[in-house]
Amino acid sequence: MKLLRILGLAAVVGLSGCDFEGFDPDGGGGGGGAGGTFSRGFVFVRNGTSGRNLYAVDDAGDPNSPLQLTTQGNAYYPTVSRNGRLVAFVFRSGTASELRTVPTTGTGQPSTVFSSTSTACTGCGNFRFPTFNPSGSTIVFTLDQGGYAKLARVNADGSSFQLLTNGSPYVYGAASYYPDGQYVLASAGYTTSQLNFLVKVGVATGSTDVISTSLGNTAQVVVSRPTVSPDGTKVAFDGRTSSGTQIFVGLLGQTLTSVTQLTSHTGEYGVEDTWPSWRGNTEVAFLSNAGGNDNVYRISIASTGAGTLLVPGALEPSYGGI
Repeated sequence: MKLLRILGLAAVVGLSGCDFEGFDPDGGGGGGGAGGTFSRGFVFVRNGTSGRNLYAVDDAGDPNSPLQLTTQGNAYYPTVSRNGRLVAFVFRSGTASELRTVPTTGTGQPSTVFSSTSTACTGCGNFRFPTFNPSGSTIVFTLDQGGYAKLARVNADGSSFQLLTNGSPYVYGAASYYPDGQYVLASAGYTTSQLNFLVKVGVATGSTDVISTSLGNTAQVVVSRPTVSPDGTKVAFDGRTSSGTQIFVGLLGQTLTSVTQLTSHTGEYGVEDTWPSWRGNTEVAFLSNAGGNDNVYRISIASTGAGTLLVPGALEPSYGGI
């Protein structure tokens, strides 16, 4: 099992199943209206008695007492804006999907940006994987329409919805913005179970350029998302292998090169390392179920191994802020 150590914090976390010492899964961390300060850190999902809700923990805060951002449940796929002020996520109710935003203060109510019932996208549903552009003004996300997984964009105020990849021969997974805000890098393939391409898509035109039809010698498909480094030179992704899912990093250019496996777990088979996020240009955070618990870890791209614990008891984490 991994070394349970939180850098920069004088805290020792005792993990037993899904119970976390000092944490109330439905009311802790200022989620009841107390408010909080968030400038840079993680947003994530925890599943408590009121369902799947969003939480945030600043880098300078206590990961055992995160700030609760939602109370309605049914929250999926959170992503935090570059300035750290807003979270976009998917709210699900039955077969309906809504793209919503909520402030990272812990005191605001969610706002609906776009709904699957909108006449602007007839037959659309199963929203997932939102991502902000660098200025926080636009959100790209994945949806299903007519049996195809497509990329779409919409302004954060709900205006100017557009399907980006109509007519493309591929189906799409999650996307991540390049630093210029003009393009996203997305996982793609010919079926949703075989997302083994990386594709560069123009957010204004929907233009598509294949970066790679291979993820290297070890990874077979992207499991959750690829994510572009802040300087735009690298991509991190979670790749399924013959022995589980690990985090990989490759160099971005006109093609994908020099793919390196970052995470490994000696003596533990079938570990799922997923949901990578960049913390600067030289460190990747990720979700891991090693040892039987879902926790967020970090690892330097100059090393390999199991990583170091940052946030206990988290699902679908995303890192952001300035």
